[in-house]
Amino acid sequence: MSAEAEKLRIYDRADNKGWKKWGPYLSDRSWGTVREDYSPYGDAWNFVSHDMARSRAYRWGEEGIGGISDNKGHICFALAFWNHRDNILKERFFGLTGPEGNHGEDVKELYYYLDSTPTHSYMKMLYKYPQQEFPYNKLVIENMRRSRQEPEYEMLDTGVFDQDEYFDIVIEYAKADQNDWLVTVTAHNRGPADAPLTLLPTIWFRNTWSWGYEKYNVRPMLTGLATSQIEVNHRQLGKYKLYCEEADELLFCENETNTERLYGRPNVTAYPKDAINNYLITGRPEYVNPNRIGTKASARYTRNVPAGGSVSIRLRFSDQTHLTQPFGDFDALFALRKAEADEFYDDLQASALTGPNASPDLVNIQRQAYAGMLWSKQFYYYNVNEWLKGDPNMPIPFQGRVYARNEQWRHMYTANILSMPDKWEYPWFAAWDLAFHTLTLARLDPHFAKRQLAVILREYYMHPNGQIPAYEWNFSDVNPPVHAWATWKVYEIDKQMNGVGDVAFLERVFHKLLLNFTWWVNRKDVEGNNIFGGGFLGLDNIGVFDRSQPLPMGGRIEQADGTGWMAMYTLNMLRIACEISLVRPSYQDMASKFFEHFLHIASAMNNLGKQHISLWDEEDQFYYDILHTPDKQARLLKIRSMVGLIPLFAVEVIDDELLSKLPDFRRRLEWVLTNRPDLASLVSRWHEPGKGSTHLLSLLRGHRMKMLMRRMFDEAEFLSDYGIRALSKFHEKQPYELHMNGELLRVKYVPAESETSIFGGNSNWRGPIWFPLNFLLVDSLLKFYQYYGDDYEVEYPTHSGQVMSIREAAIQVAERLINLFRADSTTGRIASLGDLNRFADDPNFKDLLLFYEYFNGDSGSGLGASHQTGWTGLIADLIEYYTQFQSVKQAVPVGK
Repeated sequence: MSAEAEKLRIYDRADNKGWKKWGPYLSDRSWGTVREDYSPYGDAWNFVSHDMARSRAYRWGEEGIGGISDNKGHICFALAFWNHRDNILKERFFGLTGPEGNHGEDVKELYYYLDSTPTHSYMKMLYKYPQQEFPYNKLVIENMRRSRQEPEYEMLDTGVFDQDEYFDIVIEYAKADQNDWLVTVTAHNRGPADAPLTLLPTIWFRNTWSWGYEKYNVRPMLTGLATSQIEVNHRQLGKYKLYCEEADELLFCENETNTERLYGRPNVTAYPKDAINNYLITGRPEYVNPNRIGTKASARYTRNVPAGGSVSIRLRFSDQTHLTQPFGDFDALFALRKAEADEFYDDLQASALTGPNASPDLVNIQRQAYAGMLWSKQFYYYNVNEWLKGDPNMPIPFQGRVYARNEQWRHMYTANILSMPDKWEYPWFAAWDLAFHTLTLARLDPHFAKRQLAVILREYYMHPNGQIPAYEWNFSDVNPPVHAWATWKVYEIDKQMNGVGDVAFLERVFHKLLLNFTWWVNRKDVEGNNIFGGGFLGLDNIGVFDRSQPLPMGGRIEQADGTGWMAMYTLNMLRIACEISLVRPSYQDMASKFFEHFLHIASAMNNLGKQHISLWDEEDQFYYDILHTPDKQARLLKIRSMVGLIPLFAVEVIDDELLSKLPDFRRRLEWVLTNRPDLASLVSRWHEPGKGSTHLLSLLRGHRMKMLMRRMFDEAEFLSDYGIRALSKFHEKQPYELHMNGELLRVKYVPAESETSIFGGNSNWRGPIWFPLNFLLVDSLLKFYQYYGDDYEVEYPTHSGQVMSIREAAIQVAERLINLFRADSTTGRIASLGDLNRFADDPNFKDLLLFYEYFNGDSGSGLGASHQTGWTGLIADLIEYYTQFQSVKQAVPVGK
């Protein structure tokens, strides 16, 4: 067992203490978030802007570049920089607000998460900082000028990197012990001339004392000692010291709002939050506290970095406050933690590192994906009730809210370390994103992955009615019910890695999922006919209507994807109940309940009562949504989209060995199948055993499955060079049109963002490739293979004449997804990074990856949030599938 794995085993705690008490829990952005928005009309982007951020103390979180904090965000540390040309310090990443970007909010910086262990005993990231003046205005003006039909205007388009006039700033952390951090910052000058750079490692306290709550009114203190030490005193966390080797000077101010600058009101302190910025930009020493005390402090290191050379600084943040030689063992400890990180990943990535199928490029992709997942943890703090009421003391008087966002979620109180979709573009938890994150996190740290699922199902997250909160902008929105699936996958991964299954975890989560399942049945099955709506479901922009809103003409939609998701939910719950039943036999009753519920959904998908309209269309051999209009008419919305593929997700395989251990469940199951042949005939026949005496539960019988796969694997429809598109390319030449109330509604295939802002929001996509849905398709296909084996063959790609097993086709799809990140053998280009030569040819850019939110359905270029949108971290799991398949293929010829 590696040293890092041993730390996880011995010291891991459910409450993120021990070796995980400190980590990269600082957000990349707190300005422009809902939590910091106290405007009357919910105008989050403008209430606290990027320009205001350096001057306003935050209420609910903090932000910084490459930052760390404790597990409650009390003490924060991050890096700031100044190139001696900008008119503000680089204390935070810059990006466009939702209204500013031609495709919504968009970070405009170049930074990469390169490494991290699960305990964060070693971490590394890279930030590329221009030596010319940072083009803030140019980025805003040009992006606002561009239409939705044009690409986004990016940092490399501005020209500031053209002559290599930039710094590569590498930030590395290593823990000497649980509360003892070593920090190295190395700035490489990539330019042709010497250039000045000021490095500002900064420590501060999250402001808990200014809001009028007596229990928080004890102000912590930072105090300068000698020339290079900052003493840290906090009532709850105790005493620490920041050792700053050979700092030029120590600078102090308060983490308090500069109300004079922002609101024209007198300041409560002479040294507000932006004082260090003002001192360095103007050179006027009166801006900072001469007594060297405060709640925010920076160590200044101004260096001339030689052309082609580098400079480094070292710091140590420690609870060992009396070290006489804090840097004596620094290099040896750093080397040790780096070696432990390599050892941990050597074990974890063994299938990609060794043997005849060893692949260095896959190892690099996977390790950067893991790094991004681990760096994307964040302390997420939000007391909705307090936020809605406003605090007793605020920088400006609270005017109340005309639009009270999340009014129905006053019970919600979050103060946890959560996995973020993206710490700049989505710096708030999103429930269905988080479900996908847990699969990748489970391979790194099963305990943390299990805790993530348990936390968001707790009573102070989940609504009393059983709804799981969606995301900060609207907790009441509806996301796909994937948490039971994620729970089972995490359980399996944990069992595979540790040799024993955590049934207590399954049971704990199962009870909360029962509440959520009941909410779905009561709220989203409007007619009580086992056909589900749901609204958003993550697929809001590939339909003809905005499914998050009531239909403009009235009526309702019954959704093929909503119903498919619920069929999947029943099978996930069935499988979990079976597993728990091995320890607690009474759960066999629950397994029976979900088995029968699945059969009723399967029945409803084929015949909807009096109108006899099925979600399955025999003419097109595809699933569609059904539109019910106020005049009692019903029609299929014949849009070939991912909506029609989602019924593939409802698949489960149960073997005879399991059934033999669950006699009550087996007896009830066989009674239903015998006495309700109308239900039994609608799913794959139970009495036809598959490979290894397995039994298949699926919405699809052989013919329908083949027809869906035929469309899915057709390169003229869903199959792209880089995965499965969300909308069929068929609609590029034949858009779907619906005439309704004198208006023409139209859906056309577009490989990236939609060309029109028909539904509002920031990402009106149509045809791109989404990683989570592709992963679910691959996972489902492998389940079908588990039942059918090599006997069931498909044509892949459709019309190619190539025939293969379902497993081979699934791995082929996985390989296409992997190719988003793998350099082309001829051009050296990485599809997801676009067609810029720099990413292929420049050694200082080559092999640096970004994990985008989604991808162009034709070219594979990355779109949406760019910095490790968590679900794209699933590439690490796909690489596991791929390398394991290659090993099996090497050992046993396919078809044997």
